[in-house]
Amino acid sequence: MLNHCAVLNCTSGKADSQPLFRFPHDPERSKKWVEKCQNQDLIDKSPSQLYRYYRLCGKHFETSLVDSNAQSTVLKDDAIPTIFDAPSQPQNGQAKRRIETTKDDEKDSKGRKKIKESQADTAQTDVQTLTEEEEYKEYLKSLFDVLVLLGEQSIPPTGPGDDKQDGLGSSNFQALLEYRMTCGDEVLKKRQDEKKECCSPALLNQLIEVSEKCIRSKLMEEVQQNGYFSLITADLVKFSGDWYLPVFLRYVDQSNCPRERFVGFLSFEGDGDALAETLLSEMTEKWGLDMEQCRAQAHSYTGTHFGKMKTFAAKLTERFPMAALAQISTRTLNLSLANGMALSGVQLVLSTFKKIESFFSQSPLLVSELEHAISIFYPDKEEKASELQEICGGRWTRRHDAFEVAVEILEALLLCVDSVHDNEDMRWNDQVTHNALEISKALADFEFVMALIVLKNALTLTHAFGKNVQGPTADAHFASTSLNAVLHTLKEVFDNIDVYHEFWNDEAINLATAMEIPVKVPRSFLRKHQLESGATRPESHYKEHLSIPVVEHVIREMTEIFCEDHMKVLRCLSLVPTLIEQKKSTKPEEESVQVFKNDIPNAGTLSTELHCWWVKWSKKGKGETFPSTLHETLQLADVKFFPNMLVVLRRIGILPTLALEDGCDVAFKRFQLYMDNTPDKFKSKSLALLNMNYDVGLDLDSMVEVYMKTYPDREEMS
Repeated sequence: MLNHCAVLNCTSGKADSQPLFRFPHDPERSKKWVEKCQNQDLIDKSPSQLYRYYRLCGKHFETSLVDSNAQSTVLKDDAIPTIFDAPSQPQNGQAKRRIETTKDDEKDSKGRKKIKESQADTAQTDVQTLTEEEEYKEYLKSLFDVLVLLGEQSIPPTGPGDDKQDGLGSSNFQALLEYRMTCGDEVLKKRQDEKKECCSPALLNQLIEVSEKCIRSKLMEEVQQNGYFSLITADLVKFSGDWYLPVFLRYVDQSNCPRERFVGFLSFEGDGDALAETLLSEMTEKWGLDMEQCRAQAHSYTGTHFGKMKTFAAKLTERFPMAALAQISTRTLNLSLANGMALSGVQLVLSTFKKIESFFSQSPLLVSELEHAISIFYPDKEEKASELQEICGGRWTRRHDAFEVAVEILEALLLCVDSVHDNEDMRWNDQVTHNALEISKALADFEFVMALIVLKNALTLTHAFGKNVQGPTADAHFASTSLNAVLHTLKEVFDNIDVYHEFWNDEAINLATAMEIPVKVPRSFLRKHQLESGATRPESHYKEHLSIPVVEHVIREMTEIFCEDHMKVLRCLSLVPTLIEQKKSTKPEEESVQVFKNDIPNAGTLSTELHCWWVKWSKKGKGETFPSTLHETLQLADVKFFPNMLVVLRRIGILPTLALEDGCDVAFKRFQLYMDNTPDKFKSKSLALLNMNYDVGLDLDSMVEVYMKTYPDREEMS
């Protein structure tokens, strides 16, 4: 394998250092390269041989054909060499002089030949050493190539043969390696013959680790190039029995499009401040994330880990005050509020919702059963029945009004799962009937009914606000002005909780009576406090342990998440041209825009620029259309003439509360697909990163270099 340019008489490497590029795989392009080189030794070589063993240096290509960055230098796909210092073939005069060589010259030639042969013997040893090095790189590149392919397709590298003691057995990774060898990968074949295996499990783990490192390095570079970002976390997930925190970053890219990227999992072992410090240290020191650029944070709280996540959020705010707490757009506000309640009744409702969604997603026939049950309970209200049937055909447990819908269909839902469990016509298998029984038991528990009624009534007050704040731009701006009214109503409910709870309790009892569910205090509470049945009244118990804590939690979370700075950012949506034109009599609030004063390039011209922006969009000509969303506004060609406004709009774009445009929100969708569709025993936090970022543009040569720097001891690697 040549470690120098294949062009004859090329001086590359002597006076300057040039990158070397492989001959192309494509036979037509490979033929053109050979013709341009004018090297007779290359004519009889096949495209495969040229690709593996020959290189051309960068000096023979136009600069426009070479893409260079900090990580690597690569050619464009259609690059053809066109630059050559001098003809590589001997001219006619040179050929004639060689034919007319005198005998004395021949003697001198023989002497020189011996010297050259001696030098060649020495050089041959160096070439062999270099060849081994290059061969090893080719071997690693083949392994990374297969691993990246598996990651892109979300195919686990491990397989049923991994339980054997003979390496990877019949794993997917090994199967693809064998396929490559069958197709002519000589480097892998040689490795297989010498080592009796292409890749050990230990080496595979190292390859996965390096892949994760390379991807994250690319992501961090991408995020930091684009300036400010927000930090977003999703629900905790388990890998091999340990909890991990999924982390996303939202930023506005160079084309002014808000984007999200999944950047990995953080181990979530430990408690309190120590855990928070560990998480921050991992992100800043190991990942290289510049948290000084973080302008917002949003977390998906769950009841069991609520305290830990709160501590982490508080620690992050303490260390980086600009990272304001916000709402996460990938989950409805009401479900986010409910998930943060560590109350047994609320968690029972949420866990049952998950079972219901999983149950009905198994088969359209199960959905049909539920639709039939709904029609039974709404015989005289066809329009209402049709509406509920349509809702239940989708993922209704994730809707803004999920608790209201659940109350309306609860009786039909219980009838449906009981019918499936009875299985009188033997239509369902044992697993389906078992799952139906589990759901039936939960629905027939008065604690579930009471918690559902309390959630429905308490979160009805935040339903419209949550839907608006995560909706279209105009609705989100309206929500920013309605928060005070929502908080006022919630406080009024809390101040009169005795009256409200009495209504909620009556509603729950009426529903339970209709479903023939006994009204009682949870048995778990009686056991925990060693009380006899009847020792405490259900009404007073649920007021103290459900209604009061739920309303308190909602008020506290709404006040903390939607703080004044958060609302100012949302109010800056008034800079969107359509909203300016609609409210032409009202100028955008400069006070709200001042929240960005530390980030804008020229605070002294902010007032003037804001006025010019308002004048530009306050009048619309006949037939003229204005941008109606933040995304459309950022795409305006004129926005570059308003540098302060551009920064403000880009900063609004990273707010986690705002829903992303279609095409910009793929990160969370890929995350959900991976977690939902990959069996637990095949899930890998490293491969998940590769699967969700397959479009990051990985360079195999760079991955090999990182690997060799990370694991320089080749014997240990093998």
